[in-house]
Amino acid sequence: MSTDLDDPSEPATRQFVASHEPPDRPRDGALLFLARGMDLLVREQDGTPSIPTGADFPELAAGAHFLGALDGQDCYAAVLPDDLTPPEGFKKVLARSLYTRLDDAEFSLVGRSLAIVEWDVTHRFCGRCGAPTQLVPGERARRCPVDRTPFYPRIAPAIIVLVSRGDTMLLGRNASFPQPMFSTLAGFVDPGESLEECVAREVKEEVGIDIHHIRYFGSQPWPFGRSLMVGFTAEYAGGDIVVDPKEIAEARWFSPDDLPMLPPRLSIARQLIDSFIERVKRPKLGQ
Repeated sequence: MSTDLDDPSEPATRQFVASHEPPDRPRDGALLFLARGMDLLVREQDGTPSIPTGADFPELAAGAHFLGALDGQDCYAAVLPDDLTPPEGFKKVLARSLYTRLDDAEFSLVGRSLAIVEWDVTHRFCGRCGAPTQLVPGERARRCPVDRTPFYPRIAPAIIVLVSRGDTMLLGRNASFPQPMFSTLAGFVDPGESLEECVAREVKEEVGIDIHHIRYFGSQPWPFGRSLMVGFTAEYAGGDIVVDPKEIAEARWFSPDDLPMLPPRLSIARQLIDSFIERVKRPKLGQ
């Protein structure tokens, strides 16, 4: 998304082509994302991280899951063995700490790798009968050979919404945020609930107000929570702000000229905020 807040000097987006069918070629030069939980193994030189290649860990690369190709370079993901002592020059880091330290394309692949590795590790055995599962050729799936139960990577749908009232927007500070950062409201979808119903319910539960004119904005995979964030905009319809203290520490209406600390630009929350600011400021720029 392009806004007047974007940096025009940002490099062109790198092209990633997703696939689950590994090509028949050596993996030495492929990027190898080694993950465990929320950690990733990186090469670190002079404080700068980079992704290892298959040549660095050939045994792990041999059994890795193919993710696709980034600018023509193959990419694989594999579980980081719990007992692996990182060789000199390599370091295990919290994956989220790599934001802005890797380019956006590689950071997105970090999140994808965490999700794929977690799926592979947590579905090695059938949850119905306990038998060891097998990878399914041609699919991103594991299947029980006994009762044929399939297991696919799990995605938890969640909504995220920017509520506006005239030239102001409603932002909340999550009770668990370590920093005084304000963001848009969000929550997970309940079984049997539409996305729009979830938007209205979450806003009512978290800040006590009613909304209408709910419109789809966009979506973003967010593997750090194993979720797919589905973004919406909505307009204030009535009520006073009454926060749920278990979820929200504070919520207020903000204008584009009076902004708090905001989420990073990579997030769909920031895209929603920047889009609103651009829309509000655009008529003023034409004056």
